[in-house]
Amino acid sequence: ATNVGIMFRGKDNALQPNWLHMPIGYHGRSSSVYPSVATTSSYGVDNGGEDGGDENMSFVRRPCGQLQIDPADPKKGSTYGPSKLMDFELEVAFFVGGPTNHDNDAFDDDVNNGRKGNSYSNIGKPLTLARTSDRIFGYVLMNDWSARDIQKWEYVPLGPFTAKNFATTISTWVVTPMALEPFRCEGSAGREQGGRKMNTRSSVFGTELSEGVDVGGNGGGEGGMKDDPVPLEYLRDPNYGSYDVSLTVSLQPNSSKSKPTQICQSNLKHMYWSSVQQLVHHSVTGCPMNAGDLLASGTISGKERRNFGSMLELSWKGTREIVLDGDGNGGGEVRKFLKDGDAVIMEGWCDGKEGLGRVGFGQCSGRVLPAVPFPYDCQVVVGETRQSKAKHSKKLYEDEYDKLQSELDMLEIRKAALAKEMSLIKDKMANST
Repeated sequence: ATNVGIMFRGKDNALQPNWLHMPIGYHGRSSSVYPSVATTSSYGVDNGGEDGGDENMSFVRRPCGQLQIDPADPKKGSTYGPSKLMDFELEVAFFVGGPTNHDNDAFDDDVNNGRKGNSYSNIGKPLTLARTSDRIFGYVLMNDWSARDIQKWEYVPLGPFTAKNFATTISTWVVTPMALEPFRCEGSAGREQGGRKMNTRSSVFGTELSEGVDVGGNGGGEGGMKDDPVPLEYLRDPNYGSYDVSLTVSLQPNSSKSKPTQICQSNLKHMYWSSVQQLVHHSVTGCPMNAGDLLASGTISGKERRNFGSMLELSWKGTREIVLDGDGNGGGEVRKFLKDGDAVIMEGWCDGKEGLGRVGFGQCSGRVLPAVPFPYDCQVVVGETRQSKAKHSKKLYEDEYDKLQSELDMLEIRKAALAKEMSLIKDKMANST
């Protein structure tokens, strides 16, 4: 929130005044939440020393939508086309469990003072902190894919809509709070929220990029410092904290010879608001929280540039290049945002506690497919000649051909990988007899 605020509003208004008073969020949808396909030749797993091809990875389609014609002047209107600034967001999400907060049995001494109401007496009853920890069923990794150019045009004044609704990928291992409890730690605010000095002119973390580019306003003087506000009573958690969950993001271009490059190392403990507080605030108006509801953390970014949980932050709004490792012979590709064929691979785990094993979240991965060719060219504005329109049409067909060719190439890579896996299985079958 701080990094994006600096990009779009400047250091002095990086965080909106309400951000440290409540968890800021927006509603989503379940229709385009996709599970990350489990892999049999997962990156990081020994596959006999061979680079191997693509794994059975989930796919995400690059979205089309309205784009601002002139990034500097919204008054010039919009055009329609594929997003050019497709991005990932590193997040951790949790599933709600237990009875809804509108069920009589869900409310006893802490809400109803022991009285059982009638069939409608609990409508509009919020959750309390005392009850919320029992309502979190388990956690998963989440990639909340984003189209930043679509988002820039539409997010004022109500926030992201079509820039976010096309796809969200989650890992398929659900990790329970009980499994994470041994790895409990302080949140980014310390042992409790309130009283900590923070720089209101910029980042909560004082983010500083390399090469002397300070985007966090470090050394801003006492004029930019104030006490971290104490949350309102319903959000004041005596057990405030987080979990020490290591998180990584790797990016792999559409090439069987290119290994993934790790571009982000972050941790769930960087979050300011806990999952318990998020759930309580979501229900503060009386919104029923049902079993199976899915809530996400928001982008998880830390103090250093390597901790940034999105391409928007890593490239600092497209002003910096992210260099990939390549095939080991030099010539690594560069990225500012995601290209067609790129695979985003997120992983998370807890370890390092003496006497405890490793708790893994599995993998949350997805590869970007080209946009579906649109049947008309909205970039043709009134007043253009027929010859100009014909040029637009030719370019449209050329782009469509290139996209289909790229998709065909990815299918060939996947076909080769599946053939390899089938051969391995065949050998195992023969050995087992």
